[in-house]
Amino acid sequence: MDLNLDADELNACVQCGLCMPHCPTFRVTGDETLSPRGRIRLMREVHQHDAPVTPEVTEAFATCVQCRGCEPACPSGVPYGHLIESTRETLTRTSRLMPRFTRPLFLPLAHPRLLRAGSTLLGIAARLRLVPKRFGVPRNLPLRRPPHHTSGVDVYLFTGCVMDAWQRDVHHAGQRVLEAAGFGVTPTGSVAPCCGALQAHAGFGDDARARAAATIAALSSDDRPILVDSAGCGAAMKEYGHLLGTADAEAFATRVYDIQEWLAEHVDKLPGVEPLPLCVAVQDPCHLRHVQRVHGATRTVLEPFVRRLIEIDDDGLCCGAGGAFSVMQPDLAGDIRDRKIRNIAHVDPDVVASANPGCSMHLAAGGVETEHPMVLVDRALHDAR
Repeated sequence: MDLNLDADELNACVQCGLCMPHCPTFRVTGDETLSPRGRIRLMREVHQHDAPVTPEVTEAFATCVQCRGCEPACPSGVPYGHLIESTRETLTRTSRLMPRFTRPLFLPLAHPRLLRAGSTLLGIAARLRLVPKRFGVPRNLPLRRPPHHTSGVDVYLFTGCVMDAWQRDVHHAGQRVLEAAGFGVTPTGSVAPCCGALQAHAGFGDDARARAAATIAALSSDDRPILVDSAGCGAAMKEYGHLLGTADAEAFATRVYDIQEWLAEHVDKLPGVEPLPLCVAVQDPCHLRHVQRVHGATRTVLEPFVRRLIEIDDDGLCCGAGGAFSVMQPDLAGDIRDRKIRNIAHVDPDVVASANPGCSMHLAAGGVETEHPMVLVDRALHDAR
């Protein structure tokens, strides 16, 4: 079967195995098939030797969290993320990976009113305890959302889909922090409602490309920086050049910054205030650490505003959220999270700072107190007023 893989990318893997300790599914199962090396070996057998796509092969690809923790560890620079995305897209197109009936579930992401209405109903159901706990849906989903407002035209703040419906308070906190640093902010709101990250993660590549093209068209009237407070969305938008393969997409990607990445360069513009009396552990979302590789900025921005920052001693191992992974693979996601929670417990923080909504909700469902870094900085600035 043609998996639509780049031959040079596929053949770059020398099967050394240095990736394996950094793979969360291998760490919790010990099964080499559920490791980057094992999965690439299966890709070669299917793509180059027409090996049958058995249920076992499909399961190996379905159980990849796509955290890309293997990429920084690889001495050959194998772009594993590109390989697994192409493989999953091919298998999804042939209904081997994601059933066709799941595709409409992603439709509301591009339609803000529909998404907000559905989220409100889901919030009511969660409060009534009608949503199974294994889905990890927070019981405090907002039923009403304060509106966005534009304060200037220095930067865009990308608000996206699920995060805007479920965690709009993070956007508002981030905007207040940016304004405190002297920047006028334009929230993107319904103008660019979805970046396509969740669709790409699920294997619906055509839908992801459509959302990427629409986002570029919506935000290309000027060349303002586009700041993103969701690590997964930021990583996807920075890779639009690869996703679409156009010069316009490449140029657009250069305008995208994680919000902490941007503020780290301007942290001196923020007011000096009394730090929050908190010991904060930083949980690096995989798409911030392994894809964008700007996770150090979170520490730069947070450090002046909390009493103490501490590190989780696991070299940034994935928490198991992985877009829709925690819903599609709840048992495996739970095992990965349990390992993460044990590592967090070793450092005993007051709160865990996580710059990705999926990670924060997944950890919170496991009993971990989480906050977005922008919420903590905003709180420190607010307390000083």
